[in-house]
Amino acid sequence: MNKEEYFIKQFSDSKFIGDDGAVVGSYVYSTDAFFENVHFKREWMSLKQIAKKAMLVNISDAIAMNAIPKYALLTVAIPKYYNLKDLDELASGFKKVAKKYKVQIIGGDTICNEKLDISVTIISKSKHPVLRTGTKEGNLVCYTGELGSCKKDLDKLLKGKTLSKNSKFIQPKLNATFFYEVSKYINSALDISDGLFFECERLSKANNVSFEFFEEIPTEIGCSGEEYELLFTFDEQHRSKIEKIAQEHDVKLNIFAKTIEGLYECKCKGHHF
Repeated sequence: MNKEEYFIKQFSDSKFIGDDGAVVGSYVYSTDAFFENVHFKREWMSLKQIAKKAMLVNISDAIAMNAIPKYALLTVAIPKYYNLKDLDELASGFKKVAKKYKVQIIGGDTICNEKLDISVTIISKSKHPVLRTGTKEGNLVCYTGELGSCKKDLDKLLKGKTLSKNSKFIQPKLNATFFYEVSKYINSALDISDGLFFECERLSKANNVSFEFFEEIPTEIGCSGEEYELLFTFDEQHRSKIEKIAQEHDVKLNIFAKTIEGLYECKCKGHHF
């Protein structure tokens, strides 16, 4: 049994649950945890890199919903042995990403802990949110960029190797301007945090569809998590417009499937409990 899914279902009476963020009026609220020894090990990344990634993975959710991030709330559990230089480095990572995306950090909470645990809440605005629902049979299914490098890089880290600072595992690359422009042609979307196949299963459950893959996708690509590329569906009639916008923003598109009747089940090993 998927315990994460079971637990979330305990709150199924809420109409706001089920997307990368909760749409309440014109606002979108999204939150993610980024915990030491769960999402990262301290020796893998600098404190600045950790703070930057914690912000980026949360902003990724807002982008996937066609929402503009406005405010952030930070909850940071900090080990007692951290010195002032450590705190400065951690803060600089949060502030650098906030400045880039014009996000105001408006509060949160700090506590003492045995390890570094971070939770970020992003408050965004959207006139036309893109949800996970909205896909119909016959839609094309697409993801951006290249997949697979994050799984490879995680394997390297687990073997004690180091990564380039340009690794997507260290610093996700978000395609905000592309998606905001293309969103009017999109039926449904989410970001790829747990792997392409996992996100396809989420799309399947949200829309009661399955997928006709145009060619086989290797497990090392389909099960690679922490990618934070965009997965979305659209009508065939909008293909040329979407491809043109992608070319203008230098974003690679991978149109890999068509939605069909049925349900799709991911066979990847679970990332959660």
